[in-house]
Amino acid sequence: MFAQIKRLGADTAIYGISTIVGRFLTFLLVPFYTNVLVPGEYGIVSYVYSLIAFVNVIYSYGIESAYFKYSSTLEIGTVKQNFTTPFLSVAGTSAVFSLFIIVAAHPILRLINVAQDYGSIVYYTAGILAFDAIAIIPFASLRMERKAKRFAALKLLNIVINVLLNIYFLVFLKMGITGIFISGFAASAGTFLFLVPTVVRHFSLPANGTLYKALLKYGVPYIPAGLATMAIQVIDRPILRAFTNDATVGIYQANYRLGIFMMLIVSMYDYAWRPFYFSIVREPHAKEIFSRVLTYLVLFMSAVFLALTFFVGDIVKLSVFGKHLIHPDYWSGLNIVPIVLLGYFFLGISTNLTAGIYIEKRTKLLSVNTFVGAAVNIIANYFFIPLYGMTGAAWATFLAYFAMALVVYAIVQKIYPIKYELWRLSKIAISAGGITAFYFLLSPHWLHIHTRVFIELMKVALVLLFFVLLYAMRFFNWEERGKLRGVFKKMFSPSI
Repeated sequence: MFAQIKRLGADTAIYGISTIVGRFLTFLLVPFYTNVLVPGEYGIVSYVYSLIAFVNVIYSYGIESAYFKYSSTLEIGTVKQNFTTPFLSVAGTSAVFSLFIIVAAHPILRLINVAQDYGSIVYYTAGILAFDAIAIIPFASLRMERKAKRFAALKLLNIVINVLLNIYFLVFLKMGITGIFISGFAASAGTFLFLVPTVVRHFSLPANGTLYKALLKYGVPYIPAGLATMAIQVIDRPILRAFTNDATVGIYQANYRLGIFMMLIVSMYDYAWRPFYFSIVREPHAKEIFSRVLTYLVLFMSAVFLALTFFVGDIVKLSVFGKHLIHPDYWSGLNIVPIVLLGYFFLGISTNLTAGIYIEKRTKLLSVNTFVGAAVNIIANYFFIPLYGMTGAAWATFLAYFAMALVVYAIVQKIYPIKYELWRLSKIAISAGGITAFYFLLSPHWLHIHTRVFIELMKVALVLLFFVLLYAMRFFNWEERGKLRGVFKKMFSPSI
């Protein structure tokens, strides 16, 4: 049993690291795009890819979850039928859907209000959707076979191909938006070619009709939840575009993606958290440990929030090879970054709180949370964007994640009650909130200070003040104070 658990941990680490590395590599395209595309062009790309996210849900129609369900139990059909049937299903529907998109390219462009000059991107989009969908079952089979390294390698290969082709098509061939979609199509098609050996190894006719019906019955109900998840993540782009313009969407997208630093923390925590709470759930003090973990998570994320809020302007203005990390044309949207960070902050809290739902095997309750988040996001976007533009869109997404955290907390306290350290958490909120408010009140006056070093030292001092205030409010207990004193002694004691 220990060997199996050890392997599970190793596989989780591989999936986690590859996902995080992949997201970071994808993020590298943001500085690149802002330096080669004007905001309006980047806005079109962001808008179309937000639509792709929704259409992907239709293309996949829960087939991956259905595959995992029936291939793991083999209650219907053989091993190869459990691969062949869902693979043929998604391949057939993808071909039909993409053929329709190609035939109806010009009406679709009019429907989504994109200029006919960009007609070719519809064809490449159809290809991206098709190849990504067809790859679902081969990728899922690699996971079922615990071939984590191959799975991770192919996922990273897709991203590397995409990044390199973007550079080639946009820098050397000057193809603009079209080059981005060609890159995406080539990366998706190329990745599927590497999956062909997996398909050949598992494929065997005929398919199983009974299994096919069972797969659809199990998978199709996932579509509403999938659409709700996408609504939380990307619905703000099309709504923002409807009320503003492509340039605003481009500026919003570039600055929204700067929240990746908090998102990566949440992602890394998620990969570590799930195996952790299952491993200690039967211990006598498990709930106390879960409570303390949330306190430390909020403490850490608060410090990261302060640091990023204070220094994000300096980060984007860094000059690399004569270019700013983010082009000056996009700096007008920097004010949304702290709001985006706060959204991911509450996503991290939700990630922690969902432990009780998984422990009690009440995962259907998660869909309630998803629909609440989607509803809040859609309503808030329609309310705030006409009033505050892109800032309103950022606040809408924050409210969605905040509402989800509240809903999860209410659910968990009913099915798996935990006494969280609310008093200590409130001290973190008071300290971080007070320092943030002080920073935004003080920072306009720094514009008259010509000593850049002094300004940076002030920011560092404010981050350190966060911990000083917590210490003064007796946030740290006697054990934690002892450990902190030990750390400071090691840091400042003279080396022998």
